[in-house]
Amino acid sequence: MVALYGTPGAGSLGLLGEQDVDAALERAAALAADYQPFSEEPVIPAFEIISTVATSSPGPTGDYTSYVDRDQLTDWVEAAGQADTYVVLDLQPGNQDFTTQAQAFEELLLQPHVGLALDPEWRLQPGQQHMEQIGQVSAAEVNETTAWLAELVAEHDLPEKLVILHQFQARMIPDRQDVQARDGLVLMVHADGNGSAEQKQGTWRSLKKDLPSGMRLGWKNFIDEDSPTFTPERTMTEVSPQPWFVSYQ
Repeated sequence: MVALYGTPGAGSLGLLGEQDVDAALERAAALAADYQPFSEEPVIPAFEIISTVATSSPGPTGDYTSYVDRDQLTDWVEAAGQADTYVVLDLQPGNQDFTTQAQAFEELLLQPHVGLALDPEWRLQPGQQHMEQIGQVSAAEVNETTAWLAELVAEHDLPEKLVILHQFQARMIPDRQDVQARDGLVLMVHADGNGSAEQKQGTWRSLKKDLPSGMRLGWKNFIDEDSPTFTPERTMTEVSPQPWFVSYQ
């Protein structure tokens, strides 16, 4: 999969929000086509939509997180489905837990082309604030969330769902070895590091070390923060093992 990352209407958060949904679908499809010559597998266009956004202030609930407008999110999910584009709902939960936030999107997750992403960078621990500390999540919380999602998949006879775990430091999921595989889900660690080519490859080497059995790897290309941004050819030929999911922010 090759994905545009971001939030509708918020270009500062990633490429997805730089245009309307129709233009975003065209852009994702074009990116996927750019990758096809370097992949033996069919390359699927995708959206990774930040569906709860980390906030600098606690907000009315005190949780440092804000839910994206549901009607707008639903419109994007439905348009993506009609265009054979996969959707991953990305969660930045602040003081809430991932399971609570995932369950708020049950109706959308019932759609066969919708998966889930958990971003520990934005999972606050007691006394933390966004941009002052990097968050983290326990394997127990990840397992609770994936157990709920796997049950949803089984109960409704859905196709396998992708579950992304964002990570660029080991401490973000300190007991990652205890993350459990789930029938009906494909788990993936997504390398979120940015910077020079060597910095990104260093993060990649660190994250793939002691990777739990069956867990796949994804890669992120930053348009503004990477120097340089990897081309599709470089992403697929210099990153080893070849990533199963590439997103653009």
